[in-house]
Amino acid sequence: MTKKQRYEAVISYFEEAMPVAETELHYDSVFQLLVAVMLSAQCTDKRVNIVTPALFEAFPSAESMATATEEDVLTYIKSVSYPNSKAKHLVETARRLVERFDGQVPDTLEELTALPGVGRKTANVVMSVAFGQARMAVDTHVFRVSHRLGLVSDKAKTPLAVEQALVKHIPEAVIPKAHHWLILHGRYVCKALKPLCMECGLQSICPYYTHL
Repeated sequence: MTKKQRYEAVISYFEEAMPVAETELHYDSVFQLLVAVMLSAQCTDKRVNIVTPALFEAFPSAESMATATEEDVLTYIKSVSYPNSKAKHLVETARRLVERFDGQVPDTLEELTALPGVGRKTANVVMSVAFGQARMAVDTHVFRVSHRLGLVSDKAKTPLAVEQALVKHIPEAVIPKAHHWLILHGRYVCKALKPLCMECGLQSICPYYTHL
């Protein structure tokens, strides 16, 4: 099977098996999406969705969060991973948005990654989900699934290398949805420790499964 055929097979499978693929984070604005994605770093979406309703009720916008202290925000996010640094970054980012972008979240990689606590992965998620751009955010699920399915080579040892390989082979219009396909497949089927291979419809083309 050629690389092109492999990608076509994977895309065809997900188009049928998962026609609707969206983020599982809950939000009502681009700012709230940014906050949720920042909180989700090394934390589950499920946990983030537990803490954000009260957080967003207290601080629904960049303007409101910009007036908060780190301690104010920390009160709401204590149960997520690295709460102290995240509280600091959230307040600093909200203030930066108010000062430089009139409270609005920018839509470019350069501007987003200049915000405190916002890395390439977070920026890619926001650009893809909020602005519909062809961006491929690579988290641990995307990284793992891409390697197991043979979509990227063993030489792709960094998230950036995986991102570049995926973007090169996936049609631009499909990239935003493909990001969620790979995440959700990794979260619920192609799990890290105990992948549910017998429940996976990609067995026939999966190098990982054939070598079990």
